[in-house]
Amino acid sequence: MLISILIITLITLGGASLTYLVNDDDRLMWRLAVGNVVGSAIFGLTAFVLALLAGFSAVTVVIAIAITLLPIAVLQKRERRSKFLHDWAKAKGKLQGGNLKRFGGFGYYAFFLVLFWLFFGQTMYETAAGIFTGGSNNLGDLPFHLGAILGFTDGNNFPPQNPSFSGARFSYPFIADFLTACIVKLGADLQSTMFLQNVSWAFSLLVILERFSAKITGSKLAGRIAPALLFFSGGLGFLWFFKDYWEQGKSVWEFLWNLPRDYTISDQFRWGNSMVVLFITQRSLLLGMPITIAVLGFLWKIFATDDAKNEEGETPRGRDVEKKSSVPASLRPGVTTSLLIGLLAGMLPLIHLHSLGVLFVVTGFLFIFRPEYWRQWIAFGVGVCVIAVPELLWSMSGSASETSKFIGWHFGWDKGDANVVWFWIKNTGIVIPFVIAGIYLIFSPQRHRDAENSKTEDQRPKTKDLLLFYIPFISLFVVSNAAKLAPWEWDNIKVLIYWYVGSLPLIAYAIAWAWKEKKLMQAAAVSGYLALTLAGGLDVWRTVTGQNKIKVFDADAVKIAEQIKTKTPPNALFLNAPTYNSAVVLSGRRSYMRYIGHLSSHGIDYGPREDEVKRIYEGGGVADIYLKKAEIDYVMISPEERNSLSANEEFFKKYPVVAEAGQYRVYKIK
Repeated sequence: MLISILIITLITLGGASLTYLVNDDDRLMWRLAVGNVVGSAIFGLTAFVLALLAGFSAVTVVIAIAITLLPIAVLQKRERRSKFLHDWAKAKGKLQGGNLKRFGGFGYYAFFLVLFWLFFGQTMYETAAGIFTGGSNNLGDLPFHLGAILGFTDGNNFPPQNPSFSGARFSYPFIADFLTACIVKLGADLQSTMFLQNVSWAFSLLVILERFSAKITGSKLAGRIAPALLFFSGGLGFLWFFKDYWEQGKSVWEFLWNLPRDYTISDQFRWGNSMVVLFITQRSLLLGMPITIAVLGFLWKIFATDDAKNEEGETPRGRDVEKKSSVPASLRPGVTTSLLIGLLAGMLPLIHLHSLGVLFVVTGFLFIFRPEYWRQWIAFGVGVCVIAVPELLWSMSGSASETSKFIGWHFGWDKGDANVVWFWIKNTGIVIPFVIAGIYLIFSPQRHRDAENSKTEDQRPKTKDLLLFYIPFISLFVVSNAAKLAPWEWDNIKVLIYWYVGSLPLIAYAIAWAWKEKKLMQAAAVSGYLALTLAGGLDVWRTVTGQNKIKVFDADAVKIAEQIKTKTPPNALFLNAPTYNSAVVLSGRRSYMRYIGHLSSHGIDYGPREDEVKRIYEGGGVADIYLKKAEIDYVMISPEERNSLSANEEFFKKYPVVAEAGQYRVYKIK
């Protein structure tokens, strides 16, 4: 764990140093949060390029770390060094002394840090019985990520082939897993490395989203509320919780420690809590989202620049200038800054491709709304293309994914036979009404007067800018309900989650406004907050408390994988049943074919190869032909092959057994 902590700290310092090139007005915690994810992106992509050129080794990883640390040199300039020292002194000052405000701020971050620590501790854990996960939706995703990581560390998978479909380019955005592999390559433990990365990326997301929401709404309280709405997202599932509670006849405490199911994802609910269905399962999104929101923050600076005129075209005087949340013209990013931010966004194709698509849509709309800033928009686009185009060309070359399967008309996302209006009400609860409330409050003359008379540090959001900025996110919601953007329609959630992220500032602003009003409105604020977070909070609680004990690999699978590592070459090709948790995954070796659920969701036509796998396990003369054609090196026979494929083990007994554990056997074919 110490190795992981050291490397994460180093790349965070390198990334944080870059923020002094593009931002002059943010606190140290925000810089470290951005530095963590930006440093991760730079480190991962640098190490990947070096590995392609010189092989994946500890030496290439160390060189990549050194390159990631180079931006520290920007602090040699006296002005930037003074700014860093000022930020450092200010951060230390906030930790000194004690008052309710400081304690509340510390408690806020401490709460989420503990939450992330407990939650991601359930991603993967090992006992004498095997490898388990506490994530109710992580049964298939954990083996996929382990297969990718171990393929890099133990399978010599360079240039990367798809570990689940041999011979095809690994076009899945794999940098998050490759980062883990890099740290493991230096001697760190895989489980602790995944854990620490997940915690650090989630905490970075918290800080970046908080700052983003506060900036565009002008409300610090709204900034604090928004991350909680994301991490505890859910719909009306809490109503089903109360129904289950009354039917169970247990005490509240006993029932909470033995929840029978999730309340945001099931046959009835498809939205799913972000922590349970996205951040614990899709590590690419956990890294890609904070990067994307950081970029959105810079796009807001370009878009919402205050050119010394108010919304009526008049020059503001006195206190109004300080109370607006629009960006002073002096802080508007220039062409060079826009280019640098574009370079950062351009890294996303191999980190999280859907996030890049979201930025493309948002930037397109903002360009239309503010064409006068065309130099910044073009510089940003050029920066994106410089990095993204080569990545896209590389990943598409030799990929087995069929592009035509990613786009198609599909109304209502994953509603099935349900009425689309009721589907969204049931899944998101009062999200949409609160968005409308937030929009109303921004337009409300009374709200403007309240902001002018406020004695808090909050600012008045600039009405026109904020609403125009929200339009691209509405379009994401509309498009995701009209068409599928992936072979599996549920994967539209990778885009829909950004509609929700774009909505969070409006929702949080409505709650913050109500909280600052009289007692009746405060009660409404608390009730609304609970309605928005209770169902998701229950699912997160169920995970944090370890109520899900899901076995992914049994003890014999772990043992046979260790034997495979020592008795077969790293680049060996295995035949195994097309399941998500084959023991081959833990060896890092490539499979001829794995889980069809993953393959279909990646747009891969697996049908012919699936038929070949079945014919081989049936045995006979045709099996030898297919084994030779596919160039299979080893065949796995385990309970899965015997049960699902009726494997003809008598046929394979003519081949030598090279590894054996319990009911697992590995036969050497050539």
